[in-house]
Amino acid sequence: MLTTRRSAELEGWMSAVEASELPPLHAFVRGLRKDLPAVVAALTMPYSNGPIEGANTKVELLKRQMYGRAGFRLLRHRILLS
Repeated sequence: MLTTRRSAELEGWMSAVEASELPPLHAFVRGLRKDLPAVVAALTMPYSNGPIEGANTKVELLKRQMYGRAGFRLLRHRILLS
């Protein structure tokens, strides 16, 4: 369902999970239902924020490595070179 982006099957899957005896998944489905429009949009839209999150993670890693060593100028230089 996730890899093929079939949001039409989501409601059936959530109903099956609620009917099952798996309490941890019940909490997961309750969370999905709270933000159902966003979940359906994520399953139907071809867009992803993965590349942006990857760039943010790289900058945060460099920032942690540089903590206490030098100023903003060197941090900026390392970010631009990476």
